[in-house]
Amino acid sequence: MKRFLVVFLAFVALTASAQSDVYGFKVADENNKEVSLGQWKGKVLLIVNTATKCGFTPQYKELEALYQKYQAEGFCILDFPCNQFGQQAPGSAAEIHQFCTANFDVHFPQFAKIEVNGPHESPLYSYLKREAGFVGFGFGKKAEFMDKMLKKSDPMYASKPDIKWNFTKILIDRKGKVIARFEPTVDMKEVEEAVAKLLKD
Repeated sequence: MKRFLVVFLAFVALTASAQSDVYGFKVADENNKEVSLGQWKGKVLLIVNTATKCGFTPQYKELEALYQKYQAEGFCILDFPCNQFGQQAPGSAAEIHQFCTANFDVHFPQFAKIEVNGPHESPLYSYLKREAGFVGFGFGKKAEFMDKMLKKSDPMYASKPDIKWNFTKILIDRKGKVIARFEPTVDMKEVEEAVAKLLKD
């Protein structure tokens, strides 16, 4: 079993390292059908790992507003539900989609649940973390809360590139390159400014 795990991790790392942009990755959509990220080539993307039972879940409303404001200019949000943080994304992909539609009128693409850290992490996220590591939660009460919470379980958490919590956002330019990483504590105005700048470039 240990040997299989080592081989699997090596395969994931090789798959991620072989890519120079996000377009070579394939993921499962909400119907568990494999799709290529190449279909979004030429668009500015915001890739987000989400959860429906999280304190940050209301960010769905801000994300949908951002999507509606800029989609005509070539912007799209790709939503990847993840149950790794506090088990806060329960239910099937269909149930998650129904929740998001009913509560936040979400229209951007949603995908099957994935893992973003660990032995079973998506190769896409291995690549994203390699390109944009963790640089801190910033300032303010939410940032301080997250820092204290994570230090309790791992005093060295900040030195690792892992995704730290739900609603971490990775910004991708029109060439499929990782531009920035925004932790869930970052104000959405800052995220919007970065999106708008990329769309103008």
